[in-house]
Amino acid sequence: MTPSPAGAPADLIISGCAVLVHDDEERIGFEENAAIVVRGGAVESVTSAGAVRHRPALERIEAVGQVALPGLVNCHTHAPMVALRGLAEDLPTEAWFNDVVWPVESNLTERDVELGTRLACAEMIRGGVTCFADHYFTMDAVAAVVEECGIRAHLGEAFFSSQGPEGRERSLDFALRLRGRAGGRITTALAPHAPYTVDEADLAATAGLARAHGLPVHLHAAENRDQTEASLARHGVTPIGVLDRTGLLDTDLLIAHGTGITDRDLPLLERAGGRVAVASAPRGYLKFGWPTTTPVRALRALGIPVGLATDGAASNNSLDVWESMALTALVQKSAEGDARWLTARQALHHATLQSARAVGLGDSIGSLAPGRRADIVLVDLSGPHTQPVHDLAATLVHSARSCDVRTTIVEGRVLMRDRELLTLDVAAVVTELGARMPALLDRSHGRRIQEYDT
Repeated sequence: MTPSPAGAPADLIISGCAVLVHDDEERIGFEENAAIVVRGGAVESVTSAGAVRHRPALERIEAVGQVALPGLVNCHTHAPMVALRGLAEDLPTEAWFNDVVWPVESNLTERDVELGTRLACAEMIRGGVTCFADHYFTMDAVAAVVEECGIRAHLGEAFFSSQGPEGRERSLDFALRLRGRAGGRITTALAPHAPYTVDEADLAATAGLARAHGLPVHLHAAENRDQTEASLARHGVTPIGVLDRTGLLDTDLLIAHGTGITDRDLPLLERAGGRVAVASAPRGYLKFGWPTTTPVRALRALGIPVGLATDGAASNNSLDVWESMALTALVQKSAEGDARWLTARQALHHATLQSARAVGLGDSIGSLAPGRRADIVLVDLSGPHTQPVHDLAATLVHSARSCDVRTTIVEGRVLMRDRELLTLDVAAVVTELGARMPALLDRSHGRRIQEYDT
């Protein structure tokens, strides 16, 4: 960005904190007693606290004892589904979908989606999430909340083949109308649900639309090993094989979950012609009792970004990406049988730059450096559970919690200061959403939006 004229006030100066930085080889480090200068919604400089002591600014935050991080990215969620938090518990995947979630989702109104999104955005902002990738229905309502509350989002209108061509057309219409909205804070994607609910003709058509319009694609694929086995039995190829032969691997593609990715899929992913990424949400996999997790180490060896996610709160009960970061490190150690993998610094890399790349924003967010958008969170490590600090990266990943986030900033705008939300009224949302619950939760009609039979 263009440096400010000498003596010109900054929009925001954050000073006295430790700042997470990436070096030229993308290794994580920390600059102590540092300052971040923000102007025009972007980081102008990361410098020493002393260098900005007398620099004029429209707003200042003294952050002594805190750590400044790039805002976290929730790379795959269904924000409105916070309305279903705790509704379908201790169920296998098929019963979770068919007996509870898909019948209830047939009741969703635009107002339900709006209220759920408001509550979800409040939860994410309080947890240090500054950007989320959402894959759901009635997405104009989601976009309106994003525009109003100040968060950043990558949005796609989901569709099934059972909706006919109209579903795919609505997804395209949404993506074209909304991309670049909210001053660029909203980016968009085509959003076929999954290879088991969208047929190969629709997937191939989606790939063609993505190439024709320069749009990315966001979908579920190889969510678990059962889906992979079912796909092999029905189609002769894995779900990743379906993505390959329909041309989706030649688009910019965000794959949600991928715990069913097998060794036979790796060559397909390696030669993919598009920018392929995977979003991993480990808490839900543990909760469903799935035997495998996202093969982060194998994907990383291929240069495929693996971003962190929560999935929807109906399965995960939480939109806490901080928890996803800690669980990713722990689950990967267990899955690989190697205590040296995944390290705390590697986990922070997945939570920052890799997550930004997963949603196609690796050139603008994910690190704190001149020219990057000023999406920043400040974390307070003064609590007894984070002291003493021998290794700052380990403290952030394994000791700190989302409730230690004190301040959340997007595009230089403070959305939460000292734990106070400034752009959302949670109490009003909870009151109205609670009153709507009886109608939303009714399953006596016997309908469901889809059938899960994998």
